[in-house]
Amino acid sequence: MQEVPKYFRRLKTRVETREEVWVCWSHDGRDQFSRIRNIGMGGIFIETAYKAPVGVKTKIDFLAQEGHITAEAAVRHANPKKGLGMKFTAVSDSDRRRLEALIKRLTSA
Repeated sequence: MQEVPKYFRRLKTRVETREEVWVCWSHDGRDQFSRIRNIGMGGIFIETAYKAPVGVKTKIDFLAQEGHITAEAAVRHANPKKGLGMKFTAVSDSDRRRLEALIKRLTSA
């Protein structure tokens, strides 16, 4: 029996982004800008060729019309040809409300 990778065991669903939503995140002191491929209240998957090891923690700033959203996240899995899956580890209440509004808008788009 083949074991399912941990990143397929999500507790929260994700929404594929049909429009462009970008984030700024940093690793090793360098800022990176990446497009979000999917998003949910538990995390995101971003497009990037940049290789960050699993477990690395980062701060994420969303560039969205809902306003400034900041979250802390950890890399959960890396696909060298596609990007990084990140799990949110900390989101303030006010940022959580804006994140929920962003996800709602993307769901109805």
